[in-house]
Amino acid sequence: MSLPASLQELVDQFKKLPGVGAKSAQRLAFHVLRTPREDAERLCQAIRDVKDRVTYCTTCNNITDTDPCLICGDETRDRRVICVVEEPQNVNVVDRSGGFRGVYHVLMGAISPLQGIGPDDLKIKGLLARIGVDGVDEVILATNPTVDGEATAIYLARLLKPLGIRVTRIATGIPVGSDMDYADDLTVGKAMDGRREV
Repeated sequence: MSLPASLQELVDQFKKLPGVGAKSAQRLAFHVLRTPREDAERLCQAIRDVKDRVTYCTTCNNITDTDPCLICGDETRDRRVICVVEEPQNVNVVDRSGGFRGVYHVLMGAISPLQGIGPDDLKIKGLLARIGVDGVDEVILATNPTVDGEATAIYLARLLKPLGIRVTRIATGIPVGSDMDYADDLTVGKAMDGRREV
């Protein structure tokens, strides 16, 4: 089907979004076409606002529209415990759990030799600076349980342990509500390794 040039351009732009294929992009473009102009204007303005106002916290590298971010500025947070994550979206995942009241440090990636990403490409120096200034007692390594995430956690543990602080790694294993029959060998192995007393 041949589309008008402006509509095809919108489809092409939607296809650039992660997880959006050709059919989804076309569906989104037609949705925008059908919506009232005011809604389309609000969408455009929201995109412009994000690009104009959202930046990275100079303390933890989390996304924010204030500096420091709301978490770093929250005086009720325990600054002696830092949870290290790979990407800003990981902060929301951990924080939504409600079980962590410390602060965060976002690395902006993981060590990945195959992609040419080394330790110097990550925000590790900022983490080390915070440990020296904030009187940190514990660093929780909450990198993803992938090959790159594990390599990053091992690298950070070797870097941080000589500083005399407690370094912990989040547990991995069988998700709550799932069935052991569907878990792969590595997941079961991690669950066994991360077991604790009851």
